[in-house]
Amino acid sequence: MSLDKSREHDALWLDKHAVRRNFDRAAFEYQAHADLQADIAHDLLARCDFLNIKPVDVLDLGAGTGNLTRGLLKRFTSVRGVALDVSSQMLRCLTQQLSWRQRWQKRVTRVCGDAESLPLASMRFDLVLSNLTLQWCNDPEQVFREVRRVLKPEGWFLFTTFGPDTLKELRAAWRSVDTTPHVNLFLDMHDLGDALLRAGFKDPVMDVERRTQHYPKLLDLLHALKVIGAGN
Repeated sequence: MSLDKSREHDALWLDKHAVRRNFDRAAFEYQAHADLQADIAHDLLARCDFLNIKPVDVLDLGAGTGNLTRGLLKRFTSVRGVALDVSSQMLRCLTQQLSWRQRWQKRVTRVCGDAESLPLASMRFDLVLSNLTLQWCNDPEQVFREVRRVLKPEGWFLFTTFGPDTLKELRAAWRSVDTTPHVNLFLDMHDLGDALLRAGFKDPVMDVERRTQHYPKLLDLLHALKVIGAGN
């Protein structure tokens, strides 16, 4: 599903400068509050066991503060990792997270960049992993094309993202107030599967896992979103 500048005022369109600012501001509190993101990163890494591979060059696309990066270094002792994120402050926090293990620092290259235009060489990686990053991109199909470009011919791409039911209760609450899009929208997995095929991926497998989190008050939910930089 390709989005262009003609859709700049569409509810799906994100101001990427604002996205970067939000994550820069949230970077130093992110790790303490992103429990859901950490849990999903753990589950994503577990999927690598089914692939039965021993990757050497791995890209963590949308690395944030490094939950997935640290998991990769633990799981694959020979990995040379690239941690890429649009937020320089997130990468700064990742560096601090790795600093207590000097041998890990030497195995990770940190790159500040955009997933839709990767500043990386073609056919470089055995494995690309991306945890809850795709929803912050305006053109998922372009992201997939870029991932396909940097992957080796027999490389693997695993990613997670939020589905269209995410935050549906909050979205419904806002609809009772006005028609302005206050809450991010998320693409259906069938649209993402079609985009993967158009980008040149073979036999993509998509599945859904539903998770429920409870908040005592609406303000608690809004604070939880704001403190990790997940602003509309």
